Amino acid sequence: MGLEIDLIGATTAFGQGKPGVSFGPDALRMAGIVGMLSKNGHNVLDKGNVSGKYAHNFEKNDVSITDDLKNLEEVLDYSEKLAKLTSNSIENNHFPLTIGGDHSLALGSLSGIAPHYKDLGVIWLDAHGDLNTAETSPSGNIHGMILAQLLGIGNDKLTSINGYQTKLKAENIVLIGVRDLDDGEKELIKEKNILTFSMSDVRELGLNEVLRRTLKHLEHTDGLHLSFDVDSIDPMEVKGTGTKVPGGLFTSEVIMFMEELSKKDKLTSMDLVEVNPLLDDQNKTAETAVWITEYLFGKRTR
Repeated sequence: MGLEIDLIGATTAFGQGKPGVSFGPDALRMAGIVGMLSKNGHNVLDKGNVSGKYAHNFEKNDVSITDDLKNLEEVLDYSEKLAKLTSNSIENNHFPLTIGGDHSLALGSLSGIAPHYKDLGVIWLDAHGDLNTAETSPSGNIHGMILAQLLGIGNDKLTSINGYQTKLKAENIVLIGVRDLDDGEKELIKEKNILTFSMSDVRELGLNEVLRRTLKHLEHTDGLHLSFDVDSIDPMEVKGTGTKVPGGLFTSEVIMFMEELSKKDKLTSMDLVEVNPLLDDQNKTAETAVWITEYLFGKRTR
């Protein structure tokens, strides 16, 4: 049975410093994401792009610094608006698919989604842990802090988005594909005992086994969210993203991962983030992202 999918464009670029990522949602639309979902039997309602009161500054050169965080007020405003949309999507028994946009969008999407579940599970497919705080971040970029804030750790304004203090439980999070962790993130992973599969683990175990262990770890959850950062893929295969790290996943194995995950019929929401067409070659990264995502929504290799 097809899903009722709310496609939500999150054009925020405030969580990081490179221009272009705010064009990610439209790049994904140009790459055919709506048609792909429809072709696989889903009913898609394109909600358009979320616009905050700072919309005219999406690609601004001037960076505001508040509490040692870059663009804090802009991220807060955007996250509140996005949270209302994803919350409404869940209330209507729809599948919120948020496309971005930098990874700070997950603060808004998950702040709207998580309160609807007692134990929301989250698979964080990313080269980075996104577990910094203002005290541990070397850059002050909020897109590298989102998971910490969702755990209730960090800036009080960020942890209180949507009026709900702690959105996620550490035991309900699995990191996959990480290969660039700051010292503070490593400490937090150990302190909170967050299940983490580095790229070394993926190469040793294989991505199929990583998924099996992930789903076993999350079998008690009552919802499952996938946050898919395209920088999890090796930069040899994906050029159009802002924070590249060598030694990543290969497209072929991510396709396998998505296909196997879709067979479990557990996924209830998703983010697709960090597509930056200004860093790309003829929109190939967006096309690759849509191609990979299709296997999560029904396409099969055989």
